[in-house]
Amino acid sequence: MASLNSVDTTQLFALAAALGWASGLRLYAVVFLTGLAGSMGWVTLPSGLHILQHPLVLGAAGLMLAVEFLADKVPGLDSLWDAVHTFIRVPAGMALAAGVFGGDSATWATIAALMGGALAATSHTAKATTRAAVNTSPEPFSNIALSLAGDAAVPAMLWLAWEQPVWFFVVLAAALIVMIVLIVVLFRFLRGLIRRFTGRGGTAAAGA
Repeated sequence: MASLNSVDTTQLFALAAALGWASGLRLYAVVFLTGLAGSMGWVTLPSGLHILQHPLVLGAAGLMLAVEFLADKVPGLDSLWDAVHTFIRVPAGMALAAGVFGGDSATWATIAALMGGALAATSHTAKATTRAAVNTSPEPFSNIALSLAGDAAVPAMLWLAWEQPVWFFVVLAAALIVMIVLIVVLFRFLRGLIRRFTGRGGTAAAGA
């Protein structure tokens, strides 16, 4: 893959966007895969991301990746995991995106951080909303299928950002449109479901 010296601004922003977006889905996979790629020499990471190559960081990220992989396959537990990580994924996405530009440019790093945070928030919200809606179904197979799709999407988007940054932005734009639609539609579905159950509870209580 290309070294940092030959990486242009488009590729840097593609990498920053990929790190932010993917962090909203699989934060620990992002940290582990990015650090592993750098430590193995598959890519030359920007200086601001060199910390991800440290053995302790790789070990911790790998452990959390395994925990998240399993937790994300269990209905109910996946939503609890998402709820806890609402306060982790977004700031982490901001930090990783900013790290692409390191200390070379505070302006670009700030822009990247804002972009990474917004993308992480969008992907996290879409994931959490979708999984919460799917958890209303008694069968576990759709839940596992969605989880595996997320597992595959993260390395695929990271690879695309490195190799084909222009196509990455095309795919990212399409993914964001789908995610925003899912957030709106499924939020209304969940809100209606909650109101329906709340209404039944109120009716039952009144009748008693």
